[in-house]
Amino acid sequence: MKSKIETSKAPKALGPYSQAILQKIPGAEMLYVSGQLPIDPATGTLIQGTIEEQTQQVLKNIQAILEAAAMSFEHVVKVEIFLLDLRDFSKVNGTYSEVFGEPSPPARQTVQAARLPLDSPIEISCIAVKA
Repeated sequence: MKSKIETSKAPKALGPYSQAILQKIPGAEMLYVSGQLPIDPATGTLIQGTIEEQTQQVLKNIQAILEAAAMSFEHVVKVEIFLLDLRDFSKVNGTYSEVFGEPSPPARQTVQAARLPLDSPIEISCIAVKA
């Protein structure tokens, strides 16, 4: 059975999709978090700042969604990062590693996108599993 996860502590979805979907399977719960942008949930606008600051905001948004599903970054098993400019890769990695460091960072892919919603420089989605 699946259920919609929604919190006011993260930005509202920009289209006809959920912030996240929680899928219950025998012995576990899987959370599919939709792509998050560096949007301030209080204003609904992209934050201005460095790519590091924007990455921090995206991760705060993801954290709020994880917490709404009674999960944390420790439950994340897969991450997808979309960057407008792949030259930001090392800067994003620095901020990312503050949250997803050792001993077992999640599987991940990072791709450069021609354009992202609201002309954002970054978008991150993830999958979390809780046994």
